[in-house]
Amino acid sequence: MDLKASPSTKSYAANKGVNLEALARSTGRTTLGREDVDAHLSGTVPVATAPDQTRYWDVDHSAHGPVTEEPLSRMARVAAANLSAAGALIPQVTHHDRADISAVDALRKSWRDEAQARGLKLTALSFHVMALSRCLREFPRFNASLTPNGETLVLKDYVHIGIAVDTPNGLLVPVIRNADKKGLWQLSSEIADLAARAQARKIGPEEMGGASMSISNLGGIGGIGFTPIVNPPELAILGITRTETVTIWTGSTPHAVPMVPLDLSYDHRVINGADAARFVTRYAQLIACPQMMIL
Repeated sequence: MDLKASPSTKSYAANKGVNLEALARSTGRTTLGREDVDAHLSGTVPVATAPDQTRYWDVDHSAHGPVTEEPLSRMARVAAANLSAAGALIPQVTHHDRADISAVDALRKSWRDEAQARGLKLTALSFHVMALSRCLREFPRFNASLTPNGETLVLKDYVHIGIAVDTPNGLLVPVIRNADKKGLWQLSSEIADLAARAQARKIGPEEMGGASMSISNLGGIGGIGFTPIVNPPELAILGITRTETVTIWTGSTPHAVPMVPLDLSYDHRVINGADAARFVTRYAQLIACPQMMIL
C-alpha cells in the first residue's frame, strides 16, 4: 500500500505506538493524519471507513467540454469537512411526519395588528422554536451530546436552538440561547435579528455553536420533505418544508387541513426509532394546539 503521511504524522504515530501501515490497512485509507491516529487510540471509527476513492475523482473535466472553476469559500470548506465527517461517523435515520398548522395560522392572523405594533412579523418559525424547546425539556436524551469516544452521554440543562440561515456566503447557524425561557414575541424578535445579521455577515462566532438542536426551515422555498444532516455534537436536527393542504377524514366527512411536513434526523447510536416517533408526535401535538405552549 502506497501510504501517504506527513513527517509530523509519522513522528506523532511513532510516539503513540501506532503502526501507520497497519492502521492504513485496517481503514482502507492511503492518506492518514494525526486525527486518524487519535481516532484509533480513542477507539472511535476514523472519518473515512471506506477505501480511499478520491484518487478516482481526480478527473480532467475539460477533456469532455468547456468548464470554469469556482474556488469554495473557507466557510464552505469547513462545512464540507464537517458534513463529510458526520456522514461517515453517524448512523443517521430520518423520521417523517406532519402537523396541523391551522391553529398557528389562525393565531398569527389574529395577532397581526399587535405584531405590527411591536415592529415584528410573527412567523410560524417562532412557534416551531417554542415547540422544539418544550420537546427538548420533555425528552432529555434529544438535548444531549455524545462524547467523541462514544462512551458517555452529556445531558444538558439548557435549551439552545440553532436556526439554519441560507446566506450568499453559505449556511450559517446562529443560536437562540435559553429558548425555553422566552416568550413568543421575544423569540420572533431574536429570530428576525439573527437572520438579518447572518445575511449581512454580522454574526459573531460566540453567537454560533453550543446548540441543543437545530432547525432547517425550507418552507419559504418549497419541497415536501428532505433529509437534514445531523450537525455534531448535536444528536438530532429538525427539517421543515412548505405547508400543504391534506384531506383529513372524520368518519365519512372530508376536511381540507393545512399540514406542515416535519423531518427529524437523529443519531441512532443514542436515539432509536420509537424515541423519534414519540418526540415528533408530541411536537405535532404542540403545533396543532399552540395554546398549550403559550398559556
